[in-house]
Amino acid sequence: MERLLQLGTVREAVLFETLNRDAVRCRLCEKLCALAPSEVGECKSRANSGGRLFTLTYGNLSAIESRPIEIKPFFHYWPGSTALTFSTWSCNLDCVWCQNYSLSKTPPDALSSTSYTPGQIVQVAADLGDEGLCASFQEPTLLTEWAAETFKLARQRNLYCCFVSNGYMTLETLHFLAEHGLDAIKIDVKGDAETYKRYCGGVRGDCVVWRNAMEAKRMGLHVEIVNLVVSGVNDDEASLHELVQRHIKEVGIETPLHFTRYYPAYMFNKPATNVATLELAYRIAKSEGVLFPYIGNVRGHRYENTYCPQCQELLILRDDWRLKEYHLTQDERCPSCHYQVPIVGKRVQKRVRSQLWV
Repeated sequence: MERLLQLGTVREAVLFETLNRDAVRCRLCEKLCALAPSEVGECKSRANSGGRLFTLTYGNLSAIESRPIEIKPFFHYWPGSTALTFSTWSCNLDCVWCQNYSLSKTPPDALSSTSYTPGQIVQVAADLGDEGLCASFQEPTLLTEWAAETFKLARQRNLYCCFVSNGYMTLETLHFLAEHGLDAIKIDVKGDAETYKRYCGGVRGDCVVWRNAMEAKRMGLHVEIVNLVVSGVNDDEASLHELVQRHIKEVGIETPLHFTRYYPAYMFNKPATNVATLELAYRIAKSEGVLFPYIGNVRGHRYENTYCPQCQELLILRDDWRLKEYHLTQDERCPSCHYQVPIVGKRVQKRVRSQLWV
């Protein structure tokens, strides 16, 4: 461990408490791992050394790429823009169908990794002409200390800052990130409590993520919710009704709700989600009063577009995560009935540039 402490990717963690006999409790996520000296947390990215908690992922990036914000998906946040998107390694949950398992199931290797400074990443975003930064691909909570410093610099350069997250962080972490510049979060809701317990390794998962989504809204962050509809797990009509009702209760009818198509991955081989099931989920959401439901991972589907909740006018046409048509007025109103659509940030018209990968 002493050798690791000399590396750029290892820094003292911010969110932990000291227990007895040099043990510590990590307060980054709701796993709340209690660690004896030399022990590593369940996420493999936190270690106790001499009664102090250290992150092993400070600037330890697994990928960097300039990507359209719609691919996150954020549909009501800086439409048409691109964000320099980055990730680290591992995850604090263990979903058996993980769609990005090559990153989330690989623990960080501090000895052979390069540490990217916050200033380097902000400069790359500026050089590429990106409008913002986004921590994504695997669970960005594990990058919290580094992301906070990076977001602080990014805000000085007028870049937006967002997370694509499973939402399983503590409230302390959510507040810490918001204080340092996080202004939007997309939260993946896996399903009910049984879904988290059986398939994702997250006890009380549904309560935690809805609590955090509600708190993010209360703090003024832009929030969008995604439900990966998994065949044979959370795709029955009762589960869809339950999720929609919880969405309305916790974050309101105006918060975008994306039903995303699952594909077989990692340790789960059930067939891809039936598109008719996604369409049913969309109709349930509309009938319950959700103003902006969407279908994702089905290219060219009409329900990946934005329609006016009042007059049903087509407002935003999307294809392959790109804006094809944008009919909202300059103040984000429907041109037909003048309904005010909740959009954060101005529309950006641009071509997507070449990508940069680590």
